[in-house]
Amino acid sequence: MNIELKGIHFNYGKITALDGVDLQLAEGACGLLGPNGAGKSTLLRVLLGFLRPDRGQGRVLGYDIRQEQFLIRRSVGYMPEGDCLIPGMDAVAFTAYFGELSGMPRQEAMKRAHDVLFYVGLGESRYRLLETYSAGMKQRLKLAQALVHDPKLLFLDEPTSNLDPQGRNEILELIKDISSKKDIQVLISSHILTDIEYTCSYVVILNKGKVAAQGAISALKEIRYSLYEIKAKGETDRLVRKLQEEGCKVEETEDQLLKVYMPANLDRKEIFRLADQEQVQIRYFIKSQTSLEDLFAQTVGVD
Repeated sequence: MNIELKGIHFNYGKITALDGVDLQLAEGACGLLGPNGAGKSTLLRVLLGFLRPDRGQGRVLGYDIRQEQFLIRRSVGYMPEGDCLIPGMDAVAFTAYFGELSGMPRQEAMKRAHDVLFYVGLGESRYRLLETYSAGMKQRLKLAQALVHDPKLLFLDEPTSNLDPQGRNEILELIKDISSKKDIQVLISSHILTDIEYTCSYVVILNKGKVAAQGAISALKEIRYSLYEIKAKGETDRLVRKLQEEGCKVEETEDQLLKVYMPANLDRKEIFRLADQEQVQIRYFIKSQTSLEDLFAQTVGVD
C-alpha cells in the first residue's frame, strides 16, 4: 500500500479536524472529496508530514508519518492549491530547483526539468519569467515541479482552480495520462465533482473529519442507493413525506421532477404503493444513471 492510515486524529485546539481516519490506497487515481471544513487540507498536510497527528499511525510509501516526514517529502510530488512561484526565475530554473530540493544532482535536475516542461506543454515557454505566465501556465508549472523528481505518489490540491474550460480539460487529460501510463499513484483533492469522476476510479469522501464513504466510484453508486426520477399528479407533498419516512431522500427540481434516492434494501414498488395510498398519479418513472454528485449529496447529507 502506498498510503496506510489507522485511527488518525488531529485537533486545532478544541476543533476536531480529523476524527479516526482509516485509509488504504494502493494504485491509480483517487479523489478526495468533502464539504468545506471536512478535513481534506488537514489530511493532505498529515500525509505530507507537515502536521503530526494527535493519535493514530500511518505510512506513506512505507515511511512513518510521525518519524520520517523528511523522507516522505523527498519521495512524493505535491502540487499545492496556492501559487508557489518565485519571481525573477524562468520555468527551467524553477523546476530544476525543486528537483534539487528533492535530492537530485544539479545536472540531472536541469535535464529532467526540460523533459517535464515539454510534457506539461510549457516547452516553448520554459525560458519566460514566471511572473509573465497566465493562470493556466502557472497550473502546468506547478504540476511540472511536482513531477520533476519522478515520484511514485502525487498529491494534487485543486489542480484545475482558476482555469478556463480548455485549460481545465488539458490538465485533466494530463492527470489521466500520469495515473494510467506513468505508474504514479495520484491523490486529487478537489471541490469539482465532475473532475474527480472523470479522472478517478476510486474516491474517499470526508465529512466532519470522518471517512463518510470510500471505494470504487462505480461500486459506491450501485450499492448505496438507486435513483429514480418521477413526475406525479396530485398531492405530491404527502407522497414525499411518506417516501422520506421509508428512508428515501427526495429532491424536487425546478421543472417539478422528483428525484428519489432509494436505499438498496427498499423495493421500487414501494413508490407505487405509497403513491396509490396517497392517491397520487405517477405519470413519469425512470431509473436514472447516478453521478458522483448524487453520491456526494447522499453521503454528506447535502439538502
